[in-house]
Amino acid sequence: MTGLIAFREIVLKVHSRCDLACDHCYVYEHADQSWRGRPKVISPEVISQTASRLAEHARAHALPSVTVILHGGEPLLAGTPRLRLVCEEFTRALDGIAALDLRIHTNGLQLGTRTLDLFVEYGLKVSVSLDGDRAANDRHRRFADGRTSHPLVLAAVDLLRTEPYRHLYQGLLCTVDVANDPVAVLDALVELEPPRVDFLLPHATWQTPPVRPDEAPDTYARWLLRVFDHWERRGRPVPVRLFDSLFSTLGGGPSLTEALGLAPTDLVVVETDGTLEQVDSLKSAFEGAAATGFNVFDHAFDQVAAHPGVRARQLGLAGVSDTCRRCPVVRSCGGGLYTHRYKADPADPAGAGDFDNPSVYCTDLRELVDGVEGRTGARASAPELSDPAELTGSQEQLTRDMLALLNDGRTGDSEWRRAWQLLGDVERSGDAGADALDAVLSHPFTRTWIRASLDAGRTGPGDAPEATRRLTALAAAAVLRGGLDLPAEVVYRDGEVYLPTLGLLRLGEPGTDGRAALHATGEGYAVREEGRPEHRFGPAAGDARWQPVRTWSPGPDEAPVALEDLDPHRNCFARPPRLRLGAGEAEEWRERLDAAWALLHASVPEFARAAAVGLTTLTPLAGGPRTAGWGEAGRHGPGALGVPYAAGVSETALALLTGRRRARLQALTEVADLYALDGEWQHPSPWRERPVPVSRLLADVHERVAVEAYRRATAAAEPGGTDRINRALDRLSEAAELTSTGKRLVEQLRWELKAVDA
Repeated sequence: MTGLIAFREIVLKVHSRCDLACDHCYVYEHADQSWRGRPKVISPEVISQTASRLAEHARAHALPSVTVILHGGEPLLAGTPRLRLVCEEFTRALDGIAALDLRIHTNGLQLGTRTLDLFVEYGLKVSVSLDGDRAANDRHRRFADGRTSHPLVLAAVDLLRTEPYRHLYQGLLCTVDVANDPVAVLDALVELEPPRVDFLLPHATWQTPPVRPDEAPDTYARWLLRVFDHWERRGRPVPVRLFDSLFSTLGGGPSLTEALGLAPTDLVVVETDGTLEQVDSLKSAFEGAAATGFNVFDHAFDQVAAHPGVRARQLGLAGVSDTCRRCPVVRSCGGGLYTHRYKADPADPAGAGDFDNPSVYCTDLRELVDGVEGRTGARASAPELSDPAELTGSQEQLTRDMLALLNDGRTGDSEWRRAWQLLGDVERSGDAGADALDAVLSHPFTRTWIRASLDAGRTGPGDAPEATRRLTALAAAAVLRGGLDLPAEVVYRDGEVYLPTLGLLRLGEPGTDGRAALHATGEGYAVREEGRPEHRFGPAAGDARWQPVRTWSPGPDEAPVALEDLDPHRNCFARPPRLRLGAGEAEEWRERLDAAWALLHASVPEFARAAAVGLTTLTPLAGGPRTAGWGEAGRHGPGALGVPYAAGVSETALALLTGRRRARLQALTEVADLYALDGEWQHPSPWRERPVPVSRLLADVHERVAVEAYRRATAAAEPGGTDRINRALDRLSEAAELTSTGKRLVEQLRWELKAVDA
């Protein structure tokens, strides 16, 4: 099965004729007329064989579920007994193999209680084709003699909306006609309270282009955007899959419809005679465009999956034209529906042509994506981008979620369970306990420990005792910080235990392991060990066995910052951390930090204030400054920064500035989607010899804006620095990978650079 797509959805043609004569129908009115040679109704043999083939396919690919869509022509013309046979055969064949999702797409004219009772029995969901109000629907969906179908469709939908059938109502399918009033169309559809509306562009190709009464290339975009604006004004009364898909892709998520996005198709069509075909819309391109040469009696679904035409729609970004690959909205439009890209070869009028072209709706799709993003981009951007409190809150929640995930894999450890229970007791003990727990969970190297433990668990059993020791220390630190009357027992190793945010406590000789009970006292903390008298330690104890975490105060209006040179998990930077600083070394470092901080506030006050937000922990790193003395953000939660201990004042200032910029961007990428498909494109960088992925280019620009401001303020600016940043920003502005949030970040960087220029 390697390399083959698994079909998770089949369209089963149960009847090949229709009781309407819609003049926009791709089955009867377009290039492929193969329906004329098909049996009118699907046979029991085709039904049974297709069900067996699908079960075989689902078992081979271990599919959790499959969807079967009954289609036509008009599928209800097959009659209730034949539809019952379909439901029975597929339910029997898939039993114990995969969940079965049965659906039907119908014009609704034959929908009655007898059919709906059958659908209730098998949970078969119903989508009805309706193009809007009566005027819109009558434009195309009429009987052969010209009579309206609208009242009958409304009656069918009204029946579907009643109990006990309401839960079967899946939505309405509306084919766009720009001659219709978009506001009236939406209002008519919304009045029927559909669970979802699908707006479908009429099938067209470069040989048979869509009707454009005004001959404008964006006619359909303007129509759909009028629908969108009215839908917004009405408060988005029903889900619209086209718009929801754009919201998803603009935010970095997947497409929700085959008509847009880069997701590979996973659909195969079974005709009434058992012929296996590609997606049905290909019938609009040319005679035989959907054909594979396979059938359910002689061929497995995997053989269809290997067909070149099917494979061509599995390639994602590699499957669109060069023009599309260079377009900044390609992640959202996906080059348009595959069928709509077809263009005949002008040098060979009898030839089949190809699909290696932009969509015939290319301009419409570009305007639609840009129009929706322009209307919603600010609202759709992650709040963490502009609100530091939101970023902090999201990061805290991420740490808790990761810790809960780690807990899921440790429930067999009784020591772990006791510590986990203690954490819960701390959180339930009131404000003091909740604040204390927040403090230890927000400690950056708590995240480092969690990530290391999760990674170890994915590659093997990991060091379970080490993980348990850290959790007991985490819970104990929360108890002590909160001054809580709770039993806090720690497991120590090599004679010592590190209490996150508090310090390192030596409980025995090197090489010894054991356990001890800790509790808070009025003036500090105390430890009890079996067979030994109680020993007090903490801020006022003056005990050589206790090494507290030191702090540094950046300024009177800024919170103290931990100078973390004790936590065993601080070794998460590109270079090793310094060992515990001596008292004199710590004081010298504080003085350099004071001078560096003052330099930042004097030279780039706005950037300095931004750097202070969320900074909680500084770790001294070994060695002197590297290039420009830039700071380092490690594999930790937000708030921590590694700074070369031996750097001078100017280098330390730049390290604080650049390190905080790196840490902020890292924190954003952990809780918000700034880009998608990173690495699919490579972009020229003004600072690197080779092209880079969008993530690297964005990180470079994010740092360089601050660096440029600092260098200008300190008379050390490099010639052409601003020009290089602007070139990179221009490239990012056209990058297809960026989400709405990523684009907003680029806009922020432009404003920052303008402020620097000013």
